Amino acid sequence: MQAINVPVDEFITPDPVTASEDMDTDELRELMQRHDIRHLPVMRGDAVVGLISDRDVRLVSGLTVAEKLQVRAGDIMRTEPLSVPATTPLAEVAEIMARQKIGSVIVTGAEGRLAGIFTATDALNALVEIARGSGTRWTHAG
Repeated sequence: MQAINVPVDEFITPDPVTASEDMDTDELRELMQRHDIRHLPVMRGDAVVGLISDRDVRLVSGLTVAEKLQVRAGDIMRTEPLSVPATTPLAEVAEIMARQKIGSVIVTGAEGRLAGIFTATDALNALVEIARGSGTRWTHAG
């Protein structure tokens, strides 16, 4: 079988919904529900400083209301999330995600700025497209 050398940015979710470090857990949960997503890059200005998953938000849901009000995105985010350049081969990114058992990767473009996010769902959609031999680029619907 011939190897396919496709850059990861062919299958990313471009311009993803993001969070700020000072958002509370109710705001994070509502943002994820409204956009039907499970991963939020956390931004400080133009820089990605962390990543929050729906699992991170669910873990905090067991706290009392008073405790939850004290927790901010900056407290529960994974700092220094895995980040790859947009030109990184899709197979390499998928292999890293599988090996490290992570559900998303930050994808950077020019000057290291956020270009998008590549999730396990994006990986499955890429697999379907490649397996079908589709010549059209898949675009993320949400």
